[in-house]
Order: sequence, then structure tokens, then C-alpha cells
Amino acid sequence: MRTFASLRHADFRYLWTGTVMMSAGQWVQQVTLGWLLYDLTGNSVLLGALNGLRALPFLITGPMAGVAADRMDRRKLLIATQWVLIVTAIVFGALVASPYLHVWHLFAFTLVTGVAWTITEPVRMSLIPSSVPKDELANAVAINSGGFNMMKVIGPALGGALIAWAGAAENFFVQGVAYAGVLLMIYKMHVPPQRAQAKETSALANLKEGFAYVWSTPAVLALMTLAYVPRVFAVPYQTLMPVFQKDVLKIGPEGLGLLMAAPGVGAVIAILTIASLGNRIKRQGRFLVASIIVLGSGIMLFSQITWFPLALVTLVVVGMFQMFFLASTATMLQMIVPDELRGRVLSLYMLDRGFMPLGALFAGTCAHFIGAPATVALMGAIVIVLTTLVAWRIPAIRKLES
Repeated sequence: MRTFASLRHADFRYLWTGTVMMSAGQWVQQVTLGWLLYDLTGNSVLLGALNGLRALPFLITGPMAGVAADRMDRRKLLIATQWVLIVTAIVFGALVASPYLHVWHLFAFTLVTGVAWTITEPVRMSLIPSSVPKDELANAVAINSGGFNMMKVIGPALGGALIAWAGAAENFFVQGVAYAGVLLMIYKMHVPPQRAQAKETSALANLKEGFAYVWSTPAVLALMTLAYVPRVFAVPYQTLMPVFQKDVLKIGPEGLGLLMAAPGVGAVIAILTIASLGNRIKRQGRFLVASIIVLGSGIMLFSQITWFPLALVTLVVVGMFQMFFLASTATMLQMIVPDELRGRVLSLYMLDRGFMPLGALFAGTCAHFIGAPATVALMGAIVIVLTTLVAWRIPAIRKLES
């Protein structure tokens, strides 16, 4: 089937399978750490601090991880970081099972694994173009995103079920097994050697070169900017879902689960659509801009809805166009950026994950003063205005084609 065409290639199958297992491990860990911390302390402020610490490495170590991806053998780098993740998961599981667990252990473990993820994620993304033909790149990016989003739905439920069935400590052993599976997939992959031009200068010079390339390439600069806007001002609307559930839509906790799941349904629809169309979406730049504007409009519409079924339908549409912009951005960056700069540029692209806690803080603070509906409407309007401004000021984004 054309929708799953990229899975015909063995190296991409190994990469995709590793993505699924890696994502499952991450979500199981995130659920279990949050449960452990709240069980130990009963402090919601510390929960927020733990989530912020998880994102922090993308801002600090992320860019240098991109430098490492361009200077070192990517396969060896993945193997080394995977061993770190396996060992830390098993050691931490043993610590949780012991009577010696303290709160600071959770923060230290989160920091170590967060740094490892900042290395593995840009490297894994940089391997996609070398594992499929160029005309199947859009399909591969969509299928890879599909694997991650599938685990976004399954992983938290699996983590919660494992806590109830076996206990928190066993979850980290399960995570270690998942990471061992990722390691096996890496060993099976054939990774072509890259031209390590970055080794000819210092690591700091490499980092500056990455920033300079983004700044001097209008299309890449526009793609980066457009990636950051929704991450900061659109995606954090999800943090206000409990407010909409209780005060606006006036539904029970089961309704909250449906509200959180609805965007995931839209994301799956978007992934299958992009995977099926592949490179037949010719005006990628205009499609990207339109997707973000529809995303902002959908968020504004959702903020004014008080009928639960209509709210669910709107969130499905929001999830669709959120995934459209994510997959389109990743595909265009992969097609534009030369391989010798790919690791650095992708690590800078992933800075948006470090900015997300700022968006959540903005949403929570505004909701305190003007209410959740007005805050979400404001966020949607900001997304539309900033996206229009970027598309107008940087015409290169509108000219991008597949």
C-alpha cells in the first residue's frame, strides 16, 4: 500500500520499530515518574518542576548534541546513548524497589535521561533521509510521526496499568527492555558514513556554523520560526483542558479523557493522509502556512464552544492540522538541509520542545486573570497573526514545493 510504502525498506523498518519502542519507554517513564513524585510528596508544584526539567536539556545541551551528530559516527553515537538509557533505567528501577529512594533521585534521573534524549532524537531524525529514497521521504516522516503518536496514546495507559499491576519499580525494568529492543534495531541498521566536514573545525565553530546556516537561509529560518510559534502559543492549550471540562463544558472526568484523546484521533487521520499523498502536495510552503492558520482558527473556535460533541469534533480538526504542520515542517527541513549540517539544524528545530513549558506558563497565568476561554482565544489569535507576519516578511516560505 502506498500509505506504508517507506516500510518496504529494511533500514527504515528498523528505525521505525526503534522509534515505537523508544516512544513507549518515554511515555511509561513520564507517567511513572509523575505518579512516584506525587505519591512521595503530594506537591503539584514539584510536578511542574519535574516536567520543566525534562524539557530543559533541549535548550541547553540540544544544540551541542546536534554538533556531535555531525562530527561523530551517528550509529556509534546512538549505541552509546542507548546503553546510557538502558543502564540508568535498570539502576533507577532497583533504587525505586529499595528503601533508599529520595525525591532528588527522580530529578537526577530525569536530567540524565533528558540529556540522552536530546542526543538520540536529532540523530534518529537525521537517519530518515538515508534509509528511504528521496521520493518517499514525506511518507517516511509521516510514518515515523505516526509511530510516535501511536505510543502517545498507548504509552500513558500502559504505564498506568503497569503501576497498578506490578508496581512502579517494574515499570523502569520494562523501560530498560524497550530500550534494549531499540539497541537491537540500531545494530541491525546499515547507516551509510557521512562526510564529517565538521571535524575540520572546533565544536564551537560547528555550532556557530549551524546558527549561521539557519539565519542565512530564508526558507529554513521561516520554517524554524513557524515551528516555534504553534509550540509556544497553540499546543499548550491542552494544559487548560481540566478547566474546560469542569467549568465550561460541565462534564465528568470521563469527558476529560475524550477531550485529551480527540486531537490524537485527528493526528492519526493527518498522518494517514500525508503518508498516502506523499509528494503529491506540491505547494508545501503554502500548505504549511494554511495548516497553522487553520490550527489557530480551530483553537479560537474551540474556546467559544459549550456543547461537548461539537467541542470533540473541533479538537479532532485541531489535531489534524497540528500534525499537518509538524509533518510538513519536518519533511521540508529534511529535503532542504545538507547532510553535513543535518544534525545541527534538527537539534535547533527541536528547541521548540524546550520552549513548550513557557507556553504552558503563559496559558496558566493568563487563564488565572482572564479565564480559560479568553486565554485560548487569545492564543489562537496570536498564532494567526504571527504566522501571517512570518509568511509576509519571508516570502521564501510560500515558494517552497515538494
